[in-house]
Amino acid sequence: MIRVFISSTFTDMSSERKVLLEKAYPEVRSFCSSLGLVFEVVDLSWGIRNVPFGDHEACEIFLQEIQTCQKISAGPAFVGLLGNRYGHRPLPRLIPEKQFEVLLSKLSKNPEGVQQLQEWFRKDNNSVPPTYVLQPITARFPHYSDLRPEMAKLHDNDLLSWRITESQLLQLLRSAAAEAEAAGDITAEQKQLFYSSVTERELQEGVWKDDCQSSALLFVREIPRQRMRDGPKRLAKFMDITMEGLLDAEAQELLTGLKSRLYATSKKILNLHCVELSKGSIDPKRKEHAQYLDSICQQFVSQMTTRIREKVVPAGEGRRRKIWGSTEKDEEESDWVVEEARQHSVMAAELSKCLHGREGLLGKICLAMWDSTAVHHGPLVVHGAAGMGKTTLLCKLAQEMQDVLEARAVLVIRLLAANHPQRPNINLVLHSICVQVCLACDLAPPPLLSVSSHLELQRFFQNMLESVSQQGNTLLLILDSLEQLADEHQAHKLLWLPTDVPPNVHLLVSMDTVSEAFATMRLKLGAAGNVFEVERLSRDEGEQIMESYLQVSQRTLTREQKDAVLQSFQANGSPLHLQLLLSAAKRWTSFTPSTKLLLGASPQEVMSQLLLKLEEKHGKELVGGALGCIVLARRGLLEAELYDVMSLDDDIISEVYRYSLPPTPSLIRLPPLLWARLKRDLEDQLEVRWTDGVAVVAFSSRLLSEAVKARYLTPERRGRTHRILAEYFLGRWSGKLKPAALPGLTLLLSDRKVPPQPLWFAPGLANVRKLQELPYHLLHAGLWEELRQEVTGSAEWLYCKSRVCGVSSVISDLDQCSQYMDCSETGLVRDALTLMKPSLDVLSGHMDQSLFYSELLARLSSLSSTFCTVIGRLCGQCDNWLQMCPEPVLIPKSSFLQQPGGALQHTLTAPHGGVLCLDVGVAVRLLVTGSADGVVAVWSLVDKHLLQVLQGPSAAILSVKIIESFAHCLSLAADGSLRRWSLKSGQQLLCIQVAGSAGSASSSVHLQVLDQLLFVHTWTQVKVWKQDGTEIYLDSSEDAWLVLGVLGGSVVFLQDSDRVRIYDPVTGTQTVVRLTRSLTPVIAVTSPERGSVFVLSDDGFLHQISRTGQQTVAEFPLLPSLVLLSEDEKILIAGWERTLSLFNVCGDSVDGFLDLRHDDEVLSACVSSDCKHIVSGAADQLIRIWSVTTGHLLDALCGCNAPVTSLLLHDGFVVSASTAAASVQLWSLNYDPRHKPPAHIPAGSAHAAVTKDGNQVFYVRHHSQREVMSWNNRTGSLSERLPVSAEVSCLELAQHKRLLFCGLRSGTVLIYPLSLPQETLCIPPPESRSPVLCLAVAPQEKHLAVAYEDSVRLFEITSRDDFPTVEGPLGRATLSLLHAPLSSMALLPDRRLLYGTGCGEVKLHDFGAGTSCDLQPHGSRVTCVTAGNWGRHALVGSQDATLRLWALKPVALDHTVEYQGLFFEGVLCAAFADSDRFVFTGSQDRTVKVWEVESGKLLYVQFVYSPVVRMVTCRNGFVGLTLQGPVIREAFRCPDRIDPDYNPLRNIRAQYRVTSREKDGDAQQVCVSDLQNFNPAQINLNLVSMLRTKPSSACVLL
Repeated sequence: MIRVFISSTFTDMSSERKVLLEKAYPEVRSFCSSLGLVFEVVDLSWGIRNVPFGDHEACEIFLQEIQTCQKISAGPAFVGLLGNRYGHRPLPRLIPEKQFEVLLSKLSKNPEGVQQLQEWFRKDNNSVPPTYVLQPITARFPHYSDLRPEMAKLHDNDLLSWRITESQLLQLLRSAAAEAEAAGDITAEQKQLFYSSVTERELQEGVWKDDCQSSALLFVREIPRQRMRDGPKRLAKFMDITMEGLLDAEAQELLTGLKSRLYATSKKILNLHCVELSKGSIDPKRKEHAQYLDSICQQFVSQMTTRIREKVVPAGEGRRRKIWGSTEKDEEESDWVVEEARQHSVMAAELSKCLHGREGLLGKICLAMWDSTAVHHGPLVVHGAAGMGKTTLLCKLAQEMQDVLEARAVLVIRLLAANHPQRPNINLVLHSICVQVCLACDLAPPPLLSVSSHLELQRFFQNMLESVSQQGNTLLLILDSLEQLADEHQAHKLLWLPTDVPPNVHLLVSMDTVSEAFATMRLKLGAAGNVFEVERLSRDEGEQIMESYLQVSQRTLTREQKDAVLQSFQANGSPLHLQLLLSAAKRWTSFTPSTKLLLGASPQEVMSQLLLKLEEKHGKELVGGALGCIVLARRGLLEAELYDVMSLDDDIISEVYRYSLPPTPSLIRLPPLLWARLKRDLEDQLEVRWTDGVAVVAFSSRLLSEAVKARYLTPERRGRTHRILAEYFLGRWSGKLKPAALPGLTLLLSDRKVPPQPLWFAPGLANVRKLQELPYHLLHAGLWEELRQEVTGSAEWLYCKSRVCGVSSVISDLDQCSQYMDCSETGLVRDALTLMKPSLDVLSGHMDQSLFYSELLARLSSLSSTFCTVIGRLCGQCDNWLQMCPEPVLIPKSSFLQQPGGALQHTLTAPHGGVLCLDVGVAVRLLVTGSADGVVAVWSLVDKHLLQVLQGPSAAILSVKIIESFAHCLSLAADGSLRRWSLKSGQQLLCIQVAGSAGSASSSVHLQVLDQLLFVHTWTQVKVWKQDGTEIYLDSSEDAWLVLGVLGGSVVFLQDSDRVRIYDPVTGTQTVVRLTRSLTPVIAVTSPERGSVFVLSDDGFLHQISRTGQQTVAEFPLLPSLVLLSEDEKILIAGWERTLSLFNVCGDSVDGFLDLRHDDEVLSACVSSDCKHIVSGAADQLIRIWSVTTGHLLDALCGCNAPVTSLLLHDGFVVSASTAAASVQLWSLNYDPRHKPPAHIPAGSAHAAVTKDGNQVFYVRHHSQREVMSWNNRTGSLSERLPVSAEVSCLELAQHKRLLFCGLRSGTVLIYPLSLPQETLCIPPPESRSPVLCLAVAPQEKHLAVAYEDSVRLFEITSRDDFPTVEGPLGRATLSLLHAPLSSMALLPDRRLLYGTGCGEVKLHDFGAGTSCDLQPHGSRVTCVTAGNWGRHALVGSQDATLRLWALKPVALDHTVEYQGLFFEGVLCAAFADSDRFVFTGSQDRTVKVWEVESGKLLYVQFVYSPVVRMVTCRNGFVGLTLQGPVIREAFRCPDRIDPDYNPLRNIRAQYRVTSREKDGDAQQVCVSDLQNFNPAQINLNLVSMLRTKPSSACVLL
C-alpha cells in the first residue's frame, strides 16, 4: 500500500495540486494497481482556502497524518510542494505549564499582555504534566465559524478581530520566547515553535525527522526577482502578506532559511522550478505555465514510480512479494496462516494490557487447566453478557500462559469478532488452526479435500488434537466469541467442537451467555462441564481500571469527574461502558463544565451522546454519511475509497458547500481535512485493519455499528448509501460529470475525480475491492439489472472472483442474490458453481480460465435456450471466449456434466460406504442413515447439513430408527449390537452387544419400537428390551417358532406351519390360532392399524392373520421380493423383477388393480401419505413417479448413478439411497420441469456404442442381459429393445453404413441394419464355438474383423440390392491359446490388423500377405487400439498409462508417451481427429486428453468427472460416452502457433514424458526434463519445487 501526504500551503500551490489530481495521481494509481498496490493521496489542503475551524487542531492533524502515512506506506510517504509563501504561523494549541509560566515571567512589565495570554490560555490540570490550552476562537468570537449569509457581517467582524488577536498573542509569545532563550530558560527549538509555519513543521516531520528523505519528494517553485516588484495585492495568493497588506518580511526571511536548508540537505529529492507569474497567478492556458505544470506531473510520475518500484520490487530478491489480487498463487498456504496468526497474536497482546482485576477468575481457569493436563477432559467455557470483557480476559490468559508453559508449548488464539461485522466461516477457521498447529508440531497438513468438506475438516481437526497429545506437546487453543461464527455448517450447534479433549491439549472458548452457542454448549457438556462466568466489575475494580487507563493516556481527572464516571459505570459494571466513558473523559479538561460531560447510563446512551456531539461539531450529513458508509461496507473501506464515496454523496457535498462555493465548481470533492478532523474525534472507535497488505477503516466495536444503524440508516438512507457504493465500485462516475445541486446554484455538472473500477487492473491482476464489495451493494441497492449484467450474468466476473477470492465467496454472493431477487437463473448459476466447487477446491482455486468456461458451458448449455437472460448470456460469453482462446481448448457442444436445477435438490455425502437403511424424523426434522461400514450419519432436513457422524462397530448398520420423543435414534449392526444415540450431542447412550444374530442380512432383520419396548427379530429369533436397556426374556419354548412380526407390542410366532401364537412379552398373555391352511412363509408385513399380519407363503397364497385370531387366505399372483403397505394400510405394494403391483386391501380381500412395468428390476418403493402417488426405484438407476389412480408414469428422475435400493417420502421430497453409493439424494416433487436435466443411459453399462452425431446410444446394462437397448439421446428415452440369443460380449458401429454389430458369448455376431429395424443379420459362430472377444470396423467401413479366443477373421461389408450383407471370412489370423487373449484391436484400410493382448503384446497382421509381426510390447494389458482415419497412424494404450503412436506407412514407432498422475490413468478409448492431426484419449483418471500426432506432445487436459469409455470422431472434435452415461460432444480448437511457455498440465497434478524417434533416421529423441531415473509407475511428490522453478513443456508436475 502506498500512502502519500501532500504538503503545501492552502493557496500558493493550488494550481500544482489541481493538475497533480487531474493528471499525475491517476497515472501513479494505475501503475500501483498493476503491481497489486493501493495508492492513496492525503492532501488536507485541498478544497479549502483557509482553516475555517476555531479549535486550533489543524496543525496537529496534519502532523499526525504524516506519521500515519510513514507508518502505512510501503514506498514514498511524503511530497512537499513549496512556493513563495512561508505559510500560516499558528498559535500553539498546547504549551507546557513550566514553559508558559517562564514566558509570563518575561512579560512582567506588560500586565495587559499577561492578562490577554491568561484569558486565551487556560491551565489544564488533567494533563500530566499540566498544560496551558489555547481556548477555541468561538469562545470569544462566536461568529467566527458561522458562514450563514445572514451572519456575514458578524462573521467578518469576528474574523478580523481574531486575526488582530492572533497577531497580538503571537507577538507577545515571540517577544517573551526571544527573551527566555537569551536568558537560557528555553531552547532555540522551543522558541521556534512560536515562529515556524505549519508548512515548515510538515517538512520537519516528513523530510528531516528520523532521516525520512528516502520516502520523500520535494518540488520547489521560485519566482524571478525582477517580477517581485508586482504589487503585494497581486501576489497575495503566492506570498505572505501582513494585516496591513504589505509583504511579510519576517516570513520571507524564514522562507529563505527554509529553502536554504532544503537546498543544502535534500538535493537528491528536490525538483526546482523557476516560473514567472502572469497577472499574479499560474495560468494553465499560457504555454510556459502549461509546460511547467506538465513538467511537475512528469517528474512526479517518474520519480514516484521509480521509488515505488525500488521499494516494492527490490532487485535480486529471492522470493516474490505477494501481489494483492494476483491470480498467480506463488505463496505457500502457510504464508497467509502465519500472517493471520501473527495478527491475532498482536491483537491479543494489545488487548491483554487493558485487563485489570479478574485475578480470581484467572486463577480458577488456570487451576482447571492444570488439573486436566494429564487426563481426558472437556473444553473450558467462559461466558458472560456482551461488553463484560470476555475477549480481554482470554487475551490476558494467553499472555500469562505463554510465560508458564514450557518452550515446546504451542499457543493458538483466534479472536473471531475481530473482523466484525464480517462473520468468519467455521471451515476457514478450522483450516487455519489446523495448518498453524501442523506447522508448529511438524504434522502433515490438512489434505486438499478437507478444504471443501466440512466433515473431513472436522475429523482432521479432532485427529490432529489426538496426534499433538500423543507427541507429548502442550497445545493451548483459545477461540473467542463463538457466537460470531457464520451460520454455514450450523457452526452455532458446535458439532465441530470436541467434548472430549485429549491430555496435554487445552481448549478454551468464550461466548455470550444469551447466545445459541452457549445454550448448545451447556447441553453438550451437561453438569460436569468447566463453565466460568465473567461477571460485572465492582466499583473498586472500575476505579483501578480508570486510574491505569488515565496513566497510560497521560491524563487525570478531577475528583468530581472521577466520581461522576464511577457513578455512571456502577449502574451496570460493564467494562465496555467504562471504556466508552473513559474514552470521552480523557478529553475533558480540568475546567470542562459538568454540563458538558458525556455520562450516559449505558454504553448505548454514551454512544448516542457521542454521535450527537460529533454532529454539532462536524455536521449531521457528514457524520451520518461517513459512518454509514463504513457500516454498510462489506469489508471496511480504504480511506481513499471513503473520500471518493463521500464526494459522490450529494447530501454531504451540499452540507459542506452550503454557505460557500467549491474552489473549483467544475471539480467537486469532499475536502479531506473534514474527514481527518472527524477521524481524530473517533480515534478510539475506529481501527485500521490490515487485510492482504491493505489498510481499511472499520469500527472497533459492534456497539458503534449498531448505534450508527439505529440513528442514521433509515431504509431510504440505507438504500441510497448502498447505491452510492455500488456506483462507485461500478466506476459509473469515473471520467464523467455528475450533477450536483448546491445552494444558490442551478444544476451543476462536476467531475468528482473518482478512479475507474476495471475488473482487471492488468492481466492476471484483479480488482479485489470491486470483487469484495460490488455484488453486495448492487443487491441491497435494488440495482438488479446491473447485478445481472456485471455479476450473475458475467462469465468473466464469476471466473475472476472464483480465482482470486475462492469459489465459496461467489456461491455466497449468488446465494444472497437468489434469496432477494426473483430470478431462478441466479439460483441455477449458483448450483452450477456448487457442483464445480470440489474440483476448484482440489486445485486450490487454480483452475484455468479455459477449463472454468468449458466446465460452466458443459453444465449450463442445455438450459441456455430456456433461460436466455442470464444463463444464455453466460453460455454465449463462454463460447465466444473459447472460440477466441489463444491456446488449445476443447469447447463443449452439449451439456454432459451434471447440470443444476431439476428434481435433484441436494446430494448428502458422508464419510461412509453404501447406505443400507434410513429413517426420517418428521418432528425433529432429521434424516438418519446407516451404512455398510458401520457409520450412522445424522442430517438436518432444514439446511441439509451433516450434523453427526456416529461411529460404532465396523459392522454394517442394518436398521436405524428415530425415537422423536427423546430426540434419540437406534442403530442395529450386523454384528448383532444395538446402540442408542443422542441426536443432539452425538453421544452413545446405550449399547446392547448381543441384540440380534451376527451376520444377518439387512432384509431379514427388523428393528421396531412399540409401547416403550424395543423389538429385534429375524425369522428365527426375537429379543425384547425396555427403553432403559433391560431385557425382557421370552420362554425357551419359543425357540422352535418362526417370527412373523410384531403387532401392538405382541410377537407373532408360527409353529409347525399350521399354528400361530400371539404373545405379549410384558404380561405373558398369549393367543394361539390354528391356521386353516399350512404355510411356509416367504415374506411377511404387519398392519398395525388393522391389527393383523400379511404372510405370503411359498405355494402362492396370501394369509391375513389378526390379533383376535381371525384369518383369511387368498391366492396371490406372484412371489415378490418386495412387500410394503401404504401409510393408511389400504394399499399393498408388491415388487417382483420388473413389475410393481398394487393391491387394494378391503376387509378380508386383497384385490390387484395396477401393474407398473419397469425397464429393470424393482428394488424399492414408497407411497405418498395421500395415496395419490407411488415412487419406485429400480436397478436401472431411475426413480419413477406413478399415479396410483391412472397408473401413468408421471416422471422419471435420472441422476442416481447407482441402483436405488432405499426410498422415503418426506415433505414433498423423495429421499433415495443405494447400497452401492455413499450419498443420499433429496428430490423435489414440485420442481420446475424446465430445469430437468436430460436423461441418459444407466451408469456403468457393460457394453455401449454411440453414433457419431451423439443422438443414439446402444448399450447392454448387465453382462448377463440378453437384449441390446437403443437409447434416443435427443428425447432422453428408450426407443427400442433388440433381443439377442446369448450374453453380449461387445458392440461396434459402422457409422456411415448404419450397422450395429453385436458380438455374443456364443460366438455369433448379430448385425442390425439401423435403417431397417425389422431385419437382423447373423455371422454364425466358428467351429470352436469360442466367444466373440472384440469387433473392429475398418475406417472406410469395407471390412469387419471379428476376434475369437483362437483366431481373428476378416469379413467384407457389402450390399446386395441395397440390402446390407457380410461376405467371408476373407482371411484368418490364428491366435495362440497359450498367450493372453486379444483385448483390443483396430482394422486398417489395407486389410492389416493391429491388436493388443491382455499381457501387453502388440502385433500387426497382414490378411493380404498372411504374415504377422511383433511390435514393441506394453508392460500391462492393452486397453485401447485405435487407427487414424487415413490409415497413416495408430495409437496403442495400456493400463499402465503408456501410449504409443505408430506410423503405419512404413511401420515405425513415432512416439512413446508415459503419463502419471495422482490417480490411476489407464487408457480406455481414443479417436483421431478427422484430419489425423490430433488424437483424443479417454482415461481412468476421468480426463480427456488431446495429443499432437506429429510431435507426440500433450496439448490439453480436461477433467470430465467420469471415465470416457467410447469415442467417435466427428467434425472438428469427437463424440464420447462416459461411464456415468452422458454423451460428450466437444470441438477442439488449436491455434496455428502455440506459446512456447504453454503448459497443458497447469491444472492437473501429473507428469508425462515423450520419447520420439528422429524423423530422418532410427535414432531416438527424448523430450524430457532433467529428472533422472524416470519411472512412469511412480510419482515423486518431492520434485514439486524443482518442477515449479524449472517448467518444462514435456514433463511437468503440479
